[in-house]
Amino acid sequence: MIDKIRIIGIDPGSRCTGFGVIDSDGIRHHYVTSGYINIKGDELPDRLGFIFNEVGKIISQWQPLTMGIEQVFVNKNVDSALKLGQARGAAICAGINAQLEVGEYTPRAIKKAVVGNGSADKEQIQQMMKLLLKLDFVPQSDEADGLAIALCHANHMHVKTLGIVSKVRGGRWR
Repeated sequence: MIDKIRIIGIDPGSRCTGFGVIDSDGIRHHYVTSGYINIKGDELPDRLGFIFNEVGKIISQWQPLTMGIEQVFVNKNVDSALKLGQARGAAICAGINAQLEVGEYTPRAIKKAVVGNGSADKEQIQQMMKLLLKLDFVPQSDEADGLAIALCHANHMHVKTLGIVSKVRGGRWR
């Protein structure tokens, strides 16, 4: 069993970035805080700087030891995916600047880890975060995603620590 560590999960966005902070030993997870950042700035560079600064402030305040973040996916709009990737990069830079190890997870892997279904919808994630973390409120959608990413990262770290990591096609470790 690993010691209890503080984990931050980031759900990046160029307009709204969700976050969740938990303490976990890999089996038991305890809610610390969560929320979302309404991104300010008219131009993309201003918004990216805002994300970097705000995520940095959250990290400084809550002192996580590691970060989980959602990977970019391309649905239909390539321009939106590029902006999301840049927002993600700003958040990752804030984590690296604070010397955090960063784990990256696909939306499907996050949903599967916390709901058991890689196609879960936003409401299911919100309800599972309320249930799993024993919250007395239903977290806002981006906030719930940040918490789900933190839980996914905690589970991944626990499995990795136990040595139950399997090799998948292409030689990548999962």
